[in-house]
Amino acid sequence: MKYSPRHSNPILRLAAGSFYDLPCPINISMWWNFGSMLGVVLVIQILSGVIMACHYTPHEGLAFASVVHIMHDVHQGWLFRSVHSNGATFFFFCIYAHIGRGLYYHSFFLEKTWMVGVTMYLLLMAIAFLGYVLPWGQMSYWGATVITNLFSAIPYIGQALTNWIWGGFTVCDATLKRFYVLHMYMPFVLAGLAGVHLFYLHDTGSNNPLGVDDSADLVPFHPYFSHKDFLGILIMVGLLIQVVFLEPDVFGSPENFIPANPYKTPLHIQPEWYFLFAYTILRSIPNKGGGVAALAGSVMILYLLPFRMKCFHSGLAFYPISQVYYWSFVSSFLMLTFIGMRPVQEPYVFMGQVGSVMYFMYYPLHGYLERGWDTLLSYIQFSGAVSGGVNTDYDGFQYVN
Repeated sequence: MKYSPRHSNPILRLAAGSFYDLPCPINISMWWNFGSMLGVVLVIQILSGVIMACHYTPHEGLAFASVVHIMHDVHQGWLFRSVHSNGATFFFFCIYAHIGRGLYYHSFFLEKTWMVGVTMYLLLMAIAFLGYVLPWGQMSYWGATVITNLFSAIPYIGQALTNWIWGGFTVCDATLKRFYVLHMYMPFVLAGLAGVHLFYLHDTGSNNPLGVDDSADLVPFHPYFSHKDFLGILIMVGLLIQVVFLEPDVFGSPENFIPANPYKTPLHIQPEWYFLFAYTILRSIPNKGGGVAALAGSVMILYLLPFRMKCFHSGLAFYPISQVYYWSFVSSFLMLTFIGMRPVQEPYVFMGQVGSVMYFMYYPLHGYLERGWDTLLSYIQFSGAVSGGVNTDYDGFQYVN
């Protein structure tokens, strides 16, 4: 009897067990597609970044000119640069959808998978910030100045740490060189963490929209979900290509078309859209130390979710009040993102403070809402059983009085 190569070859058997024959819940929806999309975007970013690195010059006097050289003189350089810069936007869009699905369906109870995923998110934010500095335009330079200055709020060692990051007393050539080196090597660390993330996910298995045990209702990944993932990837790549060819600068800042000038500060300094929610939280607090702590807490709080109380169901499918509260949390995130693009004036300051409170209050309260809903249903069920004259004996059988 002959076996297929994926069963007889040890390497193919390992790959088949992780992808081809991987048992998956039968009812997972399109929201589970964003994990595979993230893997594809990561590959696109690494390949396009390596190609551009062959022509980029990490020097404060030549960096901006080298980007112009890539755009105008390198064969298809404009394509690789546009794919890389807009690919970062699609990367964060996919990861926010991925994290949002994890919050809604309580994927954080897969502790190891979630912890590695949050670490990947933090690393991705660092990589994106480092890459944004490399073009050495006005917004790149002043964005680096503002963000790195936040380390000076750390007591005792803050200013020394900031000068060490800069390699001097201001953002300078040494800063650009070390940011370039880190931006080149950290994506490979991210790819390694992605492998660890998949290992833990395949070890425990995915959760499902109903949040119930589905060990008896599993199907192989191929062909049921491989085709669905391929369709999602096709749509995402199609949208990326459309942006690259039709609106390549739609997500960029006009200030970054001007070479960096340390003597002229832009009227409104703001990071890329995927950092705006945290930037709004930072500027909503008048105290610098408190703002930096809130900025860090807005992301680090994700590490605490696996330790919150567990409820009867995993996910919000059976918690209507919690569903409304979840979408109010999403609304606060979108509001903070919008306010980050506005000047620091009323009513945006007050709206930012309200949005920040809504953002942070979600994490401690949503568990209590679910626990309260479980308690309410238990009370209704118990009172209905008593009023109907139904008792339960010690063997678990019901009988009517």
